[in-house]
Amino acid sequence: MNNGFGQALDGRLLERARRGDGAAHAAIYRTYARACYNLALRILGEPAAAEDVVQDVFLRMMDTVSGFRGDAPFGAWLKRMTANATIDVIRRNKRFDGEDASDHLEASQAQGIPADSAVDAWALLMQLGPRSRAVVLLHEMEGYTHKELSGLFGQSESYSKSVLARALKRLESIAHAAGGSGAVK
Repeated sequence: MNNGFGQALDGRLLERARRGDGAAHAAIYRTYARACYNLALRILGEPAAAEDVVQDVFLRMMDTVSGFRGDAPFGAWLKRMTANATIDVIRRNKRFDGEDASDHLEASQAQGIPADSAVDAWALLMQLGPRSRAVVLLHEMEGYTHKELSGLFGQSESYSKSVLARALKRLESIAHAAGGSGAVK
């Protein structure tokens, strides 16, 4: 069974949603809300901020679904909306600016994240600032190209490549400093 953004959406449900049917909007929410939340949480690292993104994405979806052309699967369209919304949060929210690995390393150490021979990938990612984490997650896990990332961030492709390279190097350094061999489990 497919879950997340890969779930198929019934064409009749989509047509009802395009006509403004509230029950259809609710059904779409039930189908995709968890996937939206999980992506936003992985990028932002804050449950409350991720919940706000989900709310914003579905309000936007209700306003724009009538213009959905179907060039890509509905889930892919919604995934892009979610990624865009998280990047918007990072851009406008000062608490997400200027963070680096040292800020997150101190926080993770205060939370008692163990430094054993195998380092948890999620703990590592949470030590990156939100911009770096977003680029790593969207490129490495979600398959976004540097060209797509440049559009999301309003930057050049070299910006995305540079952020990714620095973030991966930082992750390797953090993993090594935490006692791991640099390998992420």
